[in-house]
Formats: sequence, structure tokens, C-alpha cells
Amino acid sequence: MDQNYTIVIAGAGGIAKAAGLMLAELSQVSPKLLILNRDTDKAKRMAQWIDKGVSRKTQIECFELPGNSINSSLKKSLRKADILLDCLPGSLAPQMARLAKDHHLHYANLTEYVAETEAIKKLAADADTGFLLQTGLAPGYINVLGNHLFQVFCKKYNVKKAGSMALKVGALTRHAVAPHYYGFTWSPVGVATEYQKDAEVIRDFKKAKLPSLSERAEIIIDGKTYEEDLTSGGAADLPQSLSGKLRSLDYKTLRFPGHYSWVEEQLKPIGNQPDAIEKLQEQMQAMIPHIEEDQVILYASVEGKDAQGILRRIEISKKILPQKIGKHQLRAIQTTTAAPFLQSAMLLLQDSAKGVILQSQIPTKSFLNGHFIKPIYGSLDLDSVSD
Repeated sequence: MDQNYTIVIAGAGGIAKAAGLMLAELSQVSPKLLILNRDTDKAKRMAQWIDKGVSRKTQIECFELPGNSINSSLKKSLRKADILLDCLPGSLAPQMARLAKDHHLHYANLTEYVAETEAIKKLAADADTGFLLQTGLAPGYINVLGNHLFQVFCKKYNVKKAGSMALKVGALTRHAVAPHYYGFTWSPVGVATEYQKDAEVIRDFKKAKLPSLSERAEIIIDGKTYEEDLTSGGAADLPQSLSGKLRSLDYKTLRFPGHYSWVEEQLKPIGNQPDAIEKLQEQMQAMIPHIEEDQVILYASVEGKDAQGILRRIEISKKILPQKIGKHQLRAIQTTTAAPFLQSAMLLLQDSAKGVILQSQIPTKSFLNGHFIKPIYGSLDLDSVSD
């Protein structure tokens, strides 16, 4: 941030803490932070944690997350704020988007939930501020990277269409233990949800939906074998924006071999019950530990024939490990999610955007080499193209 903005952070969990810390430590001009949370004591602990972890003083105020009414103190602060960063569960996203719209704030969120995203699109269609949706790691960074690769491919090989785009991300532990070969590094409800809701894809140049966990395969990245399978939400709006330009596009989640077979065994007795997501979450949490030491693996590629008919592929992969920001060590899932989230906030603040902005509309080159992106993901190492 190169101005003294006032930024509202809704939530006080792991990503909210990382976003607040990175804003305070990495911004060119330290912003004022307003933390909203149902538990104000938790918000205050987050504020103290940020204060102890940064090299300069940051002004932070904490408020109770509003329900049906907003007290005068919070209302006064919101009038002076510039943007609301929504780090709450996806089910609350429409409520937070309404709060932002009512107080003329820009808004960015992280959720991969499709129904909630559609609700916000309708809400923000006529907004006088910008609403940038699905701005984390996946959906988020991986979609901007994939869109950039498509632009590079078309320019480099003088074509307007390509055969396939593959987007893959795994938030993984460093080690895998039987029988589940997994450890929670982020929200259990998010994992259970992405395993059961449909995935949006492109097949035969048309947008389509497929059941999650229905196209399992193996991939070798930097010499290591992973399993991949379709999961919901990670493709963001690319199946819509690139329909007609790609024969196929999908987002798949990376896991260690053996994990998806274990998940299938857990799903068999659950079936299609109305509360299937909650039941899978309960089963997983009963057996799978939460682990702090993590890694994020990502891969993106575009493949197709060039103007001479030769089959080509351009691809990029990254492995991101925990990293120290200020005086605190952040997990890989925290930095890789918070960095594109904050880069999106910069885009809204600096461009005075209005209405809904989706991942396909983000200027790829400037975003991927952005101020918050480079310290986490590194500089873009592909031939750049014009935004």
C-alpha cells in the first residue's frame, strides 16, 4: 500500500492474521487496520500478535462483528474506511458484501463457494465500489497464472485457441502417514466441501459441470508423484471466460498417493445424505491431525498446436514453504492465500474499480509481479505479454 488506507479485516483466523501482518509489515505506508470478529477478545489477541510481529507501529482497532444492527462507533469507523477484506467462512460472504456495499467500501473475499459468489455478483452489480471475488490461492492466484499462460501461448505460437489448460494446487503437509495420507493445513469444512460439490470445467470448448473426485490421475512435479482429482471452486470464472477458446480446462487438487482412495471409503456409507459435507468433515476431523509444517505445490499448463500444427506445451510449477514475515513464521497456506488477496485489494484501491471483478478480468502481468506477490511466489519467469 502506498497510501495511508484504512482497511477492514473481517475475521481473526489464520488467513486474517497473515493478511494483517503482511499489510503492516510489507506495505510501503502502514495502513490503519479495523478488525471485525464475533469474539472481540480473539480480535484483540490478533491485534496484539500483529503488533508484536512488525518492525513499525501500526494503528489497529477491534470491533464486534455486527449482526442486525451496527453500533455508532463502528458505523463512524466504517465511513472512514476504504476496503473490507472478508476472511470469514464462505457462508457469511453475502452478509459481508452487503456490509461493504452499504458503507461504500471496496470488497474482496477468498471463498470458493459458487452459490455465495453468484449472490454477491447480483448484489454488487450496481455498486459504486469494486468487488473482487475468489482472490486467494485457488481460486485466485492459480487462475490469474493460468490466464497469463493462455495469453503467452496464443502470442508465442500465433493462435487464438488451445487444446487444454490444467490448473493444480495442493496444500500439503511435508510428510504423509497411512491410512489417510493427509494432514489439515487449512479449513476442514473447506476440504469437505470441495470434495463433494460439482466442479466447473470446459469440455469440447463448452462450460460443463462434473462430479468432484471423478477424474483421478497421477502427475509428477519436480520428480515427485502426486495424485490429482477434480474438486469444486478452484477454476473460478475461467470455464465461462475461456469457453470456446480451450477444448478442455479443469482445476484439480493435488494430494499424496493413497489419500483419495481413503476419502472414497469414507464417502461410501455417507452417500447422498443432505448433511453429507458435515458428516465427511466429522469423519475426517476424527482421524486426520492438524499440522503446522506445510507446503504448497502448484502447477499450471497450457497445451495445444501452434500455427504449424506442432503440439506445444508451456508450464510452470512452484513449491512454497513456510516463511518468516516480520517476526512471525507463517505457514505456506497463509502466505500463498494472503498475498493474492492483498494484491487484489491494491488493485481495487488504486484503480477505483466499480462493480464485480472476476479472476479472468485481472491484469495478469502487473498482478503476478505485484508488490505482495513477489515476496511469496517470486518473480514471473515466463515471457510476459501485454495485459
